Amino acid sequence: MLHVSTDINKMIQKSATDPDFPYAPPDWTKSDAAKIAHDEGLTLTDAHWDVVRALQHYYEHHADDAVINLRDLHDALDECFHQQGGLKYLYTLFPGGPIAQSCRIAGLKAPYIATDPHFGSVA
Repeated sequence: MLHVSTDINKMIQKSATDPDFPYAPPDWTKSDAAKIAHDEGLTLTDAHWDVVRALQHYYEHHADDAVINLRDLHDALDECFHQQGGLKYLYTLFPGGPIAQSCRIAGLKAPYIATDPHFGSVA
């Protein structure tokens, strides 16, 4: 008897619960993000949510990559928010690092070496 292979990931993938965040990780919620931000001393504005959406979009479209490249992500965010000031602007929104802090809020794993506690640097 011939069995047809089925991709289990497609079977269990649920649709986004929040249409404003179509690329959000399956277990991510806007209220969890707001709590993480509050715990880190941030009040999320529409500008913050735009960055969250951009990050989730980037990660979704690079899901097949073995690792997310920090430099490529920096460049993508700098280009995406160029009109507002690029990375300089993102640091004003996320003083804990536009990659590290915003990835936590977006429910994403920050790229390797986005934070280096030994040198105090944050990306």
